[in-house]
Amino acid sequence: MDAVSLGDFVVRRVSESESDALVGIDVVAIEGDTERQASIRRWCQQGLVIAAEDASGLLGYCVVEYTFFEQGFVTMLMVTPSARGRGVGHRLLDAVAASCTTPKLFTSTNVSNQPMQRLLQRAGWSPVGLLHGLDEGDPELFYLCRPQVGPMRP
Repeated sequence: MDAVSLGDFVVRRVSESESDALVGIDVVAIEGDTERQASIRRWCQQGLVIAAEDASGLLGYCVVEYTFFEQGFVTMLMVTPSARGRGVGHRLLDAVAASCTTPKLFTSTNVSNQPMQRLLQRAGWSPVGLLHGLDEGDPELFYLCRPQVGPMRP
């Protein structure tokens, strides 16, 4: 994915050398979660990260992996608190849907994560299932996007 200008910010693929910058905007990684920090570095090494940025710097990032029943799966969507409500998450979701290489793109979020659920609904994703047992007392909701795949894709 080349850099794509989306109004007041750009969405682009992240290089491996930018993993520290991503760690610096991830609210979980900033708090010292070493597993999240390691995941960010691994995702960057594997070329799985796209980010949104403006003149002030990184605004958020999104990770898509293809290990969920050989379909695309949005493993992580993170928008900096100061950039929330500006359409960053929606545009990142649109960008990964546009670049998805499989007929289905999934993601999940906890039942307690109402902002993510509202974002997914606004972005046109459909709820497709509920899974208990990952986080005790907070089931995981799964969502599906059906990106256009193949030669007809713009």
